[in-house]
Amino acid sequence: MERGLLWLPLLVVFFWLAWSGWNEYQKVEAYRIWAEKFDKAKYDIYAVLGEKGEAITWGKPTRKGPVNLQTFYLKNVENIRLLVANQPVDLENPPTKGSTALEFIMANDTNSVKIPFTEISLAAKWGKHLQEKLEELKTEN
Repeated sequence: MERGLLWLPLLVVFFWLAWSGWNEYQKVEAYRIWAEKFDKAKYDIYAVLGEKGEAITWGKPTRKGPVNLQTFYLKNVENIRLLVANQPVDLENPPTKGSTALEFIMANDTNSVKIPFTEISLAAKWGKHLQEKLEELKTEN
């Protein structure tokens, strides 16, 4: 009896881990289907991001697919900044720790769009990529 009571918490943890893994698998599968229509896309636990031409679409991942999707166009963006701990940092030399997001400052508006990332290095790579696309768009016009 005592051994059974000792193993019960371990069994509960096992089922919780199995459920968490299944839940995350469902999110990734829903993301995979959603991401097929984009040229480039990223998934992490905070946000999904898709790029198709000038359009940037992002939202929150769920098991049913991304929700709260928002779309904006690079032609409307004035500047892209990498934020770590809500402070702008250099894309080339980002710090290694802290909460991170890419901030898109809109040209015609006082609003900005902040897309959260789990990894600073991934946010920096996306920031560089989108900054290059933004510069290409500005030189075309």
